[in-house]
Amino acid sequence: MDKLIVEGGTPLRGRIKVSGAKNACLPILAAVLLSDDESIIRNVPDLKDVNTMLDILTGLGRKAVREKDVVRISGGIVDRPVAPYELVSTMRASICVLGPLLGRYHEAKVSFPGGCVIGPRPIDLHIKGLKALGTVIKVEEGYIIASAPKLTGTRIYLGGHFGSSVLATANTLMAAVLAEGDTVIEDAAGEPEVADLANMLAKMGARIEGIGTATIRVRGVKKLKGVDYTIISDRIEAGTFLIAAVLTDGKLFIEGASAEHNLALIDKLEECGGSVEEKQGGLEACRATRSIRPTHITTLPYPGFPTDLQAQMMSLSAMSDGISVITEKIYPERFIHVSELNRMGAEIMLEGASAIIKGVKRLSGAPVMASDLRASAALVLAGLVADGRTEISRIYHLDRGYEHIEEKLSAVGARVRREKEKKKSSQGKAPGKGV
Repeated sequence: MDKLIVEGGTPLRGRIKVSGAKNACLPILAAVLLSDDESIIRNVPDLKDVNTMLDILTGLGRKAVREKDVVRISGGIVDRPVAPYELVSTMRASICVLGPLLGRYHEAKVSFPGGCVIGPRPIDLHIKGLKALGTVIKVEEGYIIASAPKLTGTRIYLGGHFGSSVLATANTLMAAVLAEGDTVIEDAAGEPEVADLANMLAKMGARIEGIGTATIRVRGVKKLKGVDYTIISDRIEAGTFLIAAVLTDGKLFIEGASAEHNLALIDKLEECGGSVEEKQGGLEACRATRSIRPTHITTLPYPGFPTDLQAQMMSLSAMSDGISVITEKIYPERFIHVSELNRMGAEIMLEGASAIIKGVKRLSGAPVMASDLRASAALVLAGLVADGRTEISRIYHLDRGYEHIEEKLSAVGARVRREKEKKKSSQGKAPGKGV
């Protein structure tokens, strides 16, 4: 198991290229199952989650060949539409094979998904959308077993307790494109990653209106073709590096970053004293004020402030000149990183779904443990400005969503390296003696 060693105190300066969007890539890779033809997907990030999805496609009979950031996926027919526990249990997004398997083959058996421990994330909206199209679903031995003699278009409302769902929208959309008749998805997720999937499906021959809005209209077609498609840049990775520039009092040009996709973050960074300027090919960020100003943030579905940048903004707020409040409306239990930031000298108190952050003048390097993907990034950011050495363990979480992050950060001046964690020796046994 690997760990990251971060030596703090160096402002980041230079240029970082953003990788393809993980949260767009995963459903897009699943969507190739809707066609029997070969497909080519470009700007595919080299991530653990992406490789898991490619393993799932391989297990379903498709051959996936990667050359740098281009993946060529063979055509063919799935003989056995089963996504097994050993793969699906490691990644929540793997459930998005459910929609395309139902759309193309009218049956699927998919294990309940796994992923980061950030609070309950039910799949009720996935089931609701697919049932509305005519699917019969039952759960047996930890598997979702779904079948539909035929899928029929209808009007579906996908709003949930915490707003719309990206993956539920993706699953329903992928099933609907081959359904008979028209489907209207109300309160659909409007995230750029959903729009990217819809644009890819349209290029395959799907008939979709309202892309990027809360109401998506689909007119079913009988067949889709293979596609050559380029995935959008990762707005969460871009946002993490924008925050890093302001936090370290550096100056970074984030190649591939989109202002349109990061408006809520840019607004808060400027409120905190940062400067984000749109330039050809990306965004340039730095700190415009002497100190970091406090802020109030509430996470909301897109175009609101993204929950996937909540933890990173907490690292920034921990060094602000005042008191900040961050309220989590998407995953109210997504605060496991608070205790680890406090170990580094932050002063953060939880009150229900809100974190009250009293800014401190310095953080101190410490051994910390990553609890989920975005918490890992928050700890890396904190380590970049902490005095001394920070050791971040369990960074397999980080590898699920950030492509070669230590290499990208090192290239702009960060002192960060990856090491193998040493195995702990057993205690209380004398060498060569029994007990």
